Amino acid sequence: MSFHRVCLLIAAVIVSLPASADRPHPGAAYNQIVETRIRPQLERLLTQLVEDGREMQLGGTPVFNGSDRFLPGKIALAFSDLITTLQPDDPRLPKALEDFRRLAKLTIDDPNDSWGIYYYLSALNALNRDGMLQRAVDPLTFAKLRVRLDWRTFVDVETFKLIEHPSNYYCVAFAIARLRHKLGWEDASGAERLFSAITAHYAKYSGPYGFSDETDGEGRYDRYSVLLAGEIAQRFLETGDAPPSQVVEWLRKSIDVMLIRLNPSGEGFEYGRSLGPYSETAIVEVLTAGAVLDLLDEEQKALAYAFASRVAQRYVDFWLDSQTGSVNLWDGGRRTDAYRGKFRILGENFSLGHQYIYTNAAWNRLGYRNKPPMQNFAEALSRLPSRTVTWFERGAYDRALLTLRDRGRIISLPLINGGAGQHMHSPYFPIPFSNGLLSGVPDGQEPLLAPRFELADGTALMPLAFFRNIEFDVKGGRTEVRYRQSEMDRMGSVGPIADDRISVRTTYSFERGTIVRTDVYTPKQRVSVDRVIMELASFSAPASTDGLVTRFANGTIRDFQVTGFDACESSAVAGDARYRVSTGSFATTVRCTRNAFTFDEPLTISWRLRYQPN
Repeated sequence: MSFHRVCLLIAAVIVSLPASADRPHPGAAYNQIVETRIRPQLERLLTQLVEDGREMQLGGTPVFNGSDRFLPGKIALAFSDLITTLQPDDPRLPKALEDFRRLAKLTIDDPNDSWGIYYYLSALNALNRDGMLQRAVDPLTFAKLRVRLDWRTFVDVETFKLIEHPSNYYCVAFAIARLRHKLGWEDASGAERLFSAITAHYAKYSGPYGFSDETDGEGRYDRYSVLLAGEIAQRFLETGDAPPSQVVEWLRKSIDVMLIRLNPSGEGFEYGRSLGPYSETAIVEVLTAGAVLDLLDEEQKALAYAFASRVAQRYVDFWLDSQTGSVNLWDGGRRTDAYRGKFRILGENFSLGHQYIYTNAAWNRLGYRNKPPMQNFAEALSRLPSRTVTWFERGAYDRALLTLRDRGRIISLPLINGGAGQHMHSPYFPIPFSNGLLSGVPDGQEPLLAPRFELADGTALMPLAFFRNIEFDVKGGRTEVRYRQSEMDRMGSVGPIADDRISVRTTYSFERGTIVRTDVYTPKQRVSVDRVIMELASFSAPASTDGLVTRFANGTIRDFQVTGFDACESSAVAGDARYRVSTGSFATTVRCTRNAFTFDEPLTISWRLRYQPN
């Protein structure tokens, strides 16, 4: 079959959408947004793919560039999401299966690792469930897939340890093993061993707290750590089983973290790597799993469904680019980490689209198909807790997360360790994060809201990773956080290095519209310091700095004041790649410095930030 015929087939599927495929209005049902905006966008990309083949470009980027090692699996998944919507007697079905067969053959020898393997198997499982697998893949391609779609490519089969992957890949390997078993390609022993590895990892590093350290004990608890329980639960459900009680307990804890983050704008998780639209779908995935397993009460279900609708609306209005027809994570001032670079542009569309499609299908099965979201969403949000403390780990070092709601604004303070490859990046700093107010820069190393001590011997130390004795206290409308670090984090290496030449005691104070941080640094012995530097990066502008006080004429931040520095200066940074985040560019930075000095007695450094409510 020619690419032209494939193109005509998919175009026919798109044209046959029901007449209700008008642009959704604000407050539209989740199903309406998915079926009238998201699914057609994916199908347009599939049309372009089968028409252009290996010559396809998207947003100026060749999609078959050899760098997206998940792409064949994501293409298969997107096609299966299309095919499985066709009824068995639909006259278009035979040609649709032939199209899948052709694209599977086209991409069979392309790199396809880990997540790509899972996505491909998920597609094959869906086709097999509907009795269409043999018609969708030719025998030679099928034989190659059976060999290559294997979790053993990134798991040591002797020790069952991951090979150079963060711990969330245990779930990827586990899902692959379950799907292989479901397809009759192997027995259940691999999946059982991998699930045991997951539970052992949870128990060893987080214990009773129930979250997954993304490292082997360094303390990286981020979006993936909270999302993972929802993904594990979904992998059981996808293969026809209920998740074990241990997974359900992990999921309950993740639900608590995600529920307090619900907001009217559909914005997502605030800190860590690989955010953008995935920060939003992470909340949807966790709460959808909770709804399916009946872990939410009726109001929580209504809240979760309404939030999913707002996330979907934000996706089509903000993340999708009408000019390119693609999701945009990279252009117009936006930035993501290197892991999710633009070389993955086509695959990002397909994996994000699938997250909306499968969660929407779950809500439809729960009786929410085309149901308008709750009208009193803002009122229901006001009944959520005003603060929560989530412990990840306690021991030699403590790891925790404070989450606050200030008149609808969600503020988080993660006290974690980014670990190897991330400890030096600002999305993992122990600083407040709040969408539209305070953000980290993907892969960015500027000293945002955390001082960097540049010593005369050429080393640089920052208070980033080694938290002890974390305490939380609530006094009326003020929340206080106190902790100490006996060691600073020495910059310049892949992993954090503890350096005990300087210690610090830190106090945070959060009140309505105000955040204050006070650090008291103490040298172990006399230290020569060339410079101390700290920055605020802000979406507010213009800024006017007078001494150590900076005021903003427009935007959410009202003013920023520091002590312990010699001078501050503000400057416009719109367009500077160093100050771009997932949603766009910062407008202003305030850089404060302390000149060279001999550090031989305690030094207090503090900052106060005042902001407007939402």
